[in-house]
Amino acid sequence: MPVIGLITANSAEVSCSVTDATVVGFAFKTATESSYTSRVAASVFGSTATATLTGLLPDTDYSVRAYASANGTEYTSTETSFRTLERQPVLTDHTSWYELPAKSSVSSTVTMSFYAGKARNYTMYYDKSTFTAYWVAYPLAAGHIGSGRSDSWSSTPGIDLDDQINVWNGSYGVNYGSTIYSRGHQIPNGDRNANSTMQSQTFYATNSTPQIQNGFNGSIWSQLENGVRSIAQASADTVYVTTGAVLSRAGMQEQVTYIQPKHDSKKCPVPNYYYKVLLKVKRASNGAITDAMAVGIWMEHRVYSDTAYTNYAVSVDEVERYTGFDFFANLPDDIEAKAEKNTSWSSFSSF
Repeated sequence: MPVIGLITANSAEVSCSVTDATVVGFAFKTATESSYTSRVAASVFGSTATATLTGLLPDTDYSVRAYASANGTEYTSTETSFRTLERQPVLTDHTSWYELPAKSSVSSTVTMSFYAGKARNYTMYYDKSTFTAYWVAYPLAAGHIGSGRSDSWSSTPGIDLDDQINVWNGSYGVNYGSTIYSRGHQIPNGDRNANSTMQSQTFYATNSTPQIQNGFNGSIWSQLENGVRSIAQASADTVYVTTGAVLSRAGMQEQVTYIQPKHDSKKCPVPNYYYKVLLKVKRASNGAITDAMAVGIWMEHRVYSDTAYTNYAVSVDEVERYTGFDFFANLPDDIEAKAEKNTSWSSFSSF
């Protein structure tokens, strides 16, 4: 008799014991259907056959049974019944934008998306009380990447000047030992320099945080950004990227350094950590997501003597624990859960 595992609104994991390796699949139907017309092949490992039933209706009763064929005769097991979960509420404003984390509700924050014509550029989750974008999310494909740079910083339209740090008149101008805090992009200029409008929007003040230039922004972090672009350029599909700045890890009270920028009277916090989470997906011919792979990078904001950013690869699950955010919230639950466990940069790159 089949055993039911993880159940979501749209899928269910099913398994059964195999005694002679003849189990070839599972058949399933709703409680109102008279026959088992829907089938899915099973994968057999040792003495267990497993499969995932997909395309199910939410909040619906189903029956499932295993079947096998031998010498022209089909054999079936007794059936098991289960009910799918109710469909979860919409977690983002755009359900097809796979880069978006789930919505967060803090009174001092604002979520804004920027466009070049009708094409989406990026979305940011910005805290007006700390002048910090806690995440910036965007799709990255080979067509977004060009050449050149235009350092044309400006204030961010739609946000009061009092709620931004003035980096459009110059950089932070604050020493950190022997170096200076630079205007660190969350979405890099290099990820959008194939389009002049998109590129100019990466120079909005709210896309900047104070980053240590020597040993971080100009070295290991820059190499990480190059590595992400290389994956996008080698891929036939989109890489979904979320980059963020963290003042203090979730549930912890960590000391935060505040600086006085040269062109502003407001105090500006220096992030203690930076991260990236990346996603690649595979689709069926109808566009439905059939598989995915993700990976995270988590780095303390400090001087690094090397540029080996892959040493800091972690699972997206771990970045979620550190930040409290639910990344890639628009993926099907079962695919998201599997994808976010990966810790290997190379596995992600070759997916």
